[in-house]
Amino acid sequence: MDVSTPTPSAAVSPLRQRMLDDMRMRQFAEHTQDGYIRAVRKLATFLGRSPHTASAEDLRRFQLHLVDTGTGPVTINATITGLKFFFDITLGRPELMLKMTHVAVPRKLPVILSPEEVGRLIAAAPNLKHQAAMSVAYGAGLRVSEVVSLKVGDIDGERMTLRVEQGKGRKDRYAMLSPVLLERLRAWWRLGHAQGKIRHGGWLFPGLDPTDHVTGRQLNRAVHLAAATAGIDKRITPHGLRHAFATHLLEQKVDIRVIQVLLGHKRLDTTTLYAAVATDLLRRVISPLDHTSAKPAGEPAPEPAPQPPAL
Repeated sequence: MDVSTPTPSAAVSPLRQRMLDDMRMRQFAEHTQDGYIRAVRKLATFLGRSPHTASAEDLRRFQLHLVDTGTGPVTINATITGLKFFFDITLGRPELMLKMTHVAVPRKLPVILSPEEVGRLIAAAPNLKHQAAMSVAYGAGLRVSEVVSLKVGDIDGERMTLRVEQGKGRKDRYAMLSPVLLERLRAWWRLGHAQGKIRHGGWLFPGLDPTDHVTGRQLNRAVHLAAATAGIDKRITPHGLRHAFATHLLEQKVDIRVIQVLLGHKRLDTTTLYAAVATDLLRRVISPLDHTSAKPAGEPAPEPAPQPPAL
């Protein structure tokens, strides 16, 4: 039985169809289904036979193969998650996964732009549409997928909110809408509507075809172009603007639990990451060294102040 991606003329194998049905029953997102199928296809390629014949030892060898070939921790974990669904749900044999284990993912601090750098980056955007989209990412702290999926009707100028439909975790939420951001969105809407790009009730940031929205990849290219134009040599992506949003709010002493809600984080410890990159907070902390009176070795003692002559 084969679960690899079939050619247009090839029939879907019963095993692959069953796995697809199992994921469709649970209403998995399309990219999740693609990732799970890809994981099983990797295993089939490694085994040289149908994945349903794998033993627990085969799966253990497969994970060692991933490690030995330099596969990163994130990819290894994603592969294990896909295989776990296949063996647990589709095959009903969870015991086969006992020798596979998720690996720790190194936690790296994000690169944070200063407010001045953010201003330069947005100003250097290649056009008004990308300038408005980048302003949303920074001004409201939205994820890239949330920015590109915005519709005109999601803007509420009276309540000063942006409605985010089906964000990460398939949850709706409201994001903040500042007066500056609202004005930039209105400026883009006027231009886009006049050019026939923005349709009534359509995408706020349409692609070349107005019936579809701009892609995250296109926005990523726009950010890289703007960074080069602005002379910013930091490693920056559209998601970096969301990082900057959270960090700058924390430096403004906004309660971290409020920031958690604005970001749509399920867990507070995800939000606390920004405490490690809020350098303005670090600068305001007085080191205990500054409260000591000891002088470094070899440093001359200060000369005593001159005394006035005795009367």
